[in-house]
Amino acid sequence: MTTEVGGHGQAGPLILTDKEKLMSVRPLTPETYYRMPWNLADNAITWLEPTTKCNMFCEGCYRDKDSGRHRPLADVIAELENIKRLRKTDGISIAGGEPLLYPQIVDLVRYVASQGWKPIIITNGSLLTPEIIKELKNAGLVAFTVHVDSHQKRPGWPDKSEKELNELRLKIATMIHEAGECQIATAFNATIYRDTLQDIPLLTRFAQQHQDLIHTMVYILFRTAKRPAHLESYVGGQVVDLSALVYHLDYLQDYEDVTAQEVVDKMREVDPDFEPCAFLNSNEDPRVTKWLISTSVGEKDKVLGYLDGKFSEIIQSFHHLLYGTYMAYTRPCLLNKPHILFPLAIFSQGLRRVFGKWLFNPTLWGKRLYLQNFTIIQPVDILEDGRIGMCDGCPDAMFYQGRLIWKCRLDELLKFGRFIQCAPRS
Repeated sequence: MTTEVGGHGQAGPLILTDKEKLMSVRPLTPETYYRMPWNLADNAITWLEPTTKCNMFCEGCYRDKDSGRHRPLADVIAELENIKRLRKTDGISIAGGEPLLYPQIVDLVRYVASQGWKPIIITNGSLLTPEIIKELKNAGLVAFTVHVDSHQKRPGWPDKSEKELNELRLKIATMIHEAGECQIATAFNATIYRDTLQDIPLLTRFAQQHQDLIHTMVYILFRTAKRPAHLESYVGGQVVDLSALVYHLDYLQDYEDVTAQEVVDKMREVDPDFEPCAFLNSNEDPRVTKWLISTSVGEKDKVLGYLDGKFSEIIQSFHHLLYGTYMAYTRPCLLNKPHILFPLAIFSQGLRRVFGKWLFNPTLWGKRLYLQNFTIIQPVDILEDGRIGMCDGCPDAMFYQGRLIWKCRLDELLKFGRFIQCAPRS
């Protein structure tokens, strides 16, 4: 039996036999990747929610779909001042809810930019127009991260597959590129479920075919609130019912979480050379990759090669030395000029391989090259003894009641006042 997929660096489709597919699967090796230096006090990104209102239901969301309310801008700015006191950060992810519903979103972006932070908007994309993109670009917006996946109840796109939704992704990416005058980076999030794991090859190939428009692709692995049967859930010593949480779905209680290894295996079906370069580990197991990051260099629809951990280390260290923060998103004007990084090939084997391919292929000399990132985010792990594995140095921490918390577990604080703990049944 053979499988036909779009091959990395191929003029036509690549045919993989079952045996070859098995041979292409290789374990992740976090010991060879760069461990991102993010921590609670010094991080690349911080999360901000100016509104709880949303116009769409997404099955994998950590927030209730809420008619909700918009927070006064003064309160949001006060929160940002507290973030400044507690945490060095390069970018502020403005989310919600749907942040484009927030009446003062342009003023908020302008304020974030005025403080030296990079404003990033996390949106479902349904309210994007050329006019609002231009207005946000002029206010200082650095990036959009647009969440599109087949488990959303998206008006106008009912029951569409991931393949069919690529039409929407391309439409949005093109609009941001044109209206943003090539000054706003574009990332796409997709929540990956067990039934959409099979779509990873086509999503990966789609992103690689549009490196000029799509700068980052993020696969967020779905989780539902559940625990092993021999464990109980507690808050303050009292047993609590997980069904109160927004991400508890009764029909998925036998659901098996997707792992980062499975996603990488699928990505290697379309691109056998795919290799991560950096990671963020679990706070309970240093080898569990909670955030897994790759960076590639390529021309418009062809990947030349993947960069290594040493490259990530140089970039993060240099950014911190120069600006005092670890790097979050950057503008396309830099992502579209990887040539300027070629001198770093002295230190980076991955960049050295890319430089060699470019140097000995004169047809590439006059072509524009692009940097592209893939990120895989693995959900919370509940271990056999009840310990809860979270991202060690979470880049999506948010300010809540005087402290920084994991944004993906805010629902627990809203429902129970404390984080849930698990322990074996007595």
